[in-house]
Amino acid sequence: MRSVIEQVPSSLSARVPVEQRGAGLGRDAVRLLLSRGTEVSSHAFVELPRLLRAGDLLVVNTSVTLSAAVDGCLGHARVVVHFSTRGDDGRWAVEVREPDGKGTTRARGARGTLAGATVGLPGGVRLVLEDPLSARGDRLWWARPSEPDVVGLLRRYGRPIRYSYTERDQPLGAYQTVFALPSPEGMGSAEMPSAARPFTARLVTELVSRGVLFAPVTLHTGVASAEAHEPPYPERFAVPEASARLINAVRADRRAGRGAGRVIAVGTTAVRAVESAADAEGVVRPREGWTDLVLTPERGVRVVDGLLTGLHEPEASHLLMLEAVAGRAAVARGYEEALARRYLWHEFGDLHLLLP
Repeated sequence: MRSVIEQVPSSLSARVPVEQRGAGLGRDAVRLLLSRGTEVSSHAFVELPRLLRAGDLLVVNTSVTLSAAVDGCLGHARVVVHFSTRGDDGRWAVEVREPDGKGTTRARGARGTLAGATVGLPGGVRLVLEDPLSARGDRLWWARPSEPDVVGLLRRYGRPIRYSYTERDQPLGAYQTVFALPSPEGMGSAEMPSAARPFTARLVTELVSRGVLFAPVTLHTGVASAEAHEPPYPERFAVPEASARLINAVRADRRAGRGAGRVIAVGTTAVRAVESAADAEGVVRPREGWTDLVLTPERGVRVVDGLLTGLHEPEASHLLMLEAVAGRAAVARGYEEALARRYLWHEFGDLHLLLP
């Protein structure tokens, strides 16, 4: 399918967090594009409370971001391992990349199979690459670490994954959202659930005071493809009973005419989690485990009415999810306006709110 946009100028990449772009700026100092169908308007993100209404429900991802990039050696070559997802058997899905000399990484390219290769990591840890994660390709591998406490390894030696459009390394705190909650087993996301990054405690308080509701879910995001923009691989998720009950109540009240609240996902990860827990009628059940759901316009959405998300590149599979939520015409019109108004892309960039 032809993308709704052709190309994003590199000048529109957000290279540092907004709070580093000027004195006195906070995380919420980004811009917000609002799409209601094909009607588009531009706002400051701090205006979000007045753009929503009492009874609206924001579904938020509570996953913490891990320091998922670790330096290593493959034979005599320096590599960087991106730890993506822990499997049920103790192995980890990883991507092995090479340093690009600029503080970031690039794909290793066609260099033969990695099956059976061993990557040396700090602290004497060894990582044996066993099987490709998927028949789609060999970018991600199931790897068995000699040290079972990989989360501890990441804490000691890791750093946040950084992509080439960013200007410099950032501390892990720059990649945590206000909704992040440490999980009992220490698991988290390889990449930040970035749509929630501009929220602050003050903004959340204002939203609550205006009658906006929150439903926490968890989806631990894996490593995205910086080059190929593949659909997401299976990821761990959880929708707790209280959140499922709240989502169902908001939808039932609206159908019965007792309220006008909408279910609005904060980020594509929240969409994937809640839609993975819904049955064919759109009733959300408490669930946890793995999801391999890929949302497309053909599949559609069963629960989510709206979506707050960042701006995605033309090749990104996330654009199909946006079209599933809002329709192709609305997404195309919104992106046309984002380009014209020079909105900023990527995890430190501006936001897009798509409403019915």
